[in-house]
Amino acid sequence: MTDATVPIRSICVYCGSQPGRDPSHIEAGRILGRSIAEHGLRLVYGGGTKGIMGAVAAGVMEAGGRVTGIIPEFLMDMEATRQSLGSLDELIVTPGMHERKHLMFERSDAFVTLPGGIGTLEEIVEIMTWGQLGRHRKPMVFANINGFWEPMLELLDHMRGEGFIHRSHLVKPLVIDAAEDIVPAILAAGDVRDSEGDPGIIARL
Repeated sequence: MTDATVPIRSICVYCGSQPGRDPSHIEAGRILGRSIAEHGLRLVYGGGTKGIMGAVAAGVMEAGGRVTGIIPEFLMDMEATRQSLGSLDELIVTPGMHERKHLMFERSDAFVTLPGGIGTLEEIVEIMTWGQLGRHRKPMVFANINGFWEPMLELLDHMRGEGFIHRSHLVKPLVIDAAEDIVPAILAAGDVRDSEGDPGIIARL
């Protein structure tokens, strides 16, 4: 790893393949998707065309942006339909989940977590773990729509307070409440991603 900054060209979005009960989560997905496209960035995501995943991809495509979907073969009929997957300008089908996650990491310059379930949580926790281990310094964002991630943020603070998060300067996810503010914050963070900054675990904007 070098100290040079790398321009943000693509953003990975983790989120639910279900719509959830709060309509604002779907709307946040659409807003984020449009913002990614309007800033000339590529969306990298799990390939689903249903739920919040579908809303993000639709937002990007409706605004003329570029989408890379990465999906395991066994999920193609669960998180999407084969016909709808044809609308993505790049589709990568992997043998399993491990290959999917590895490719999503390699193809992305930043990571955003919208509301979702266990799979969404597992994905962002892995990215934070890799950050703590010094494997990357890419911006990470919790999109805290209507306070969805508050219990997770409290848990992170608790673990830090109990001494279980070491090298906390490498685990500094941004916490952003409004979907339209996410991409500008990532672009700003990308310019200083290699500075240690505030030692606190959570940077609230």
